[in-house]
Amino acid sequence: MAEHTSSSITIEAAPADVMGVIADFARYPDWTGEVKEAEVLKTDDRGRAEQVRLVMDAGAIKDDQTLAYTWTGDNEVSWTLVKSQMLRSLDGSYVLKATGPGSTEVTYLLTVDVKIPMLGMIKRKAEKVIIDRALAGLKKRVEEESPSGGTPSEGD
Repeated sequence: MAEHTSSSITIEAAPADVMGVIADFARYPDWTGEVKEAEVLKTDDRGRAEQVRLVMDAGAIKDDQTLAYTWTGDNEVSWTLVKSQMLRSLDGSYVLKATGPGSTEVTYLLTVDVKIPMLGMIKRKAEKVIIDRALAGLKKRVEEESPSGGTPSEGD
């Protein structure tokens, strides 16, 4: 079994607000550094993405990939690779846990297997950079947009 990399961050917003940003694939190019294009190819009966095409540019690695998404309740989404030019496999997930009123712990798990040979230590370091960047971008995006994020507005 491949080793995975994971990291967590606390976001000052309700889980629903965090998941709203995660589920809004069209806006990924606005807040993720690596995603240049995102296109939902297929949705489920609740309108949630089941297949998404992502055009990635992470410096030396550029890729056009399709991911299949599985939604578990309202607080977890996982994905797996359908096709890619650069990757053999990619499995990931976001798990959200309310940690108080207007506060959510987000855990991001990622396992990547590239088609080119790469030392495990270097691969895990790359996974860690991807995860940490994604969590920081997610936190910034959610807290800027969320009515419950950041400082309370008038009327709260």
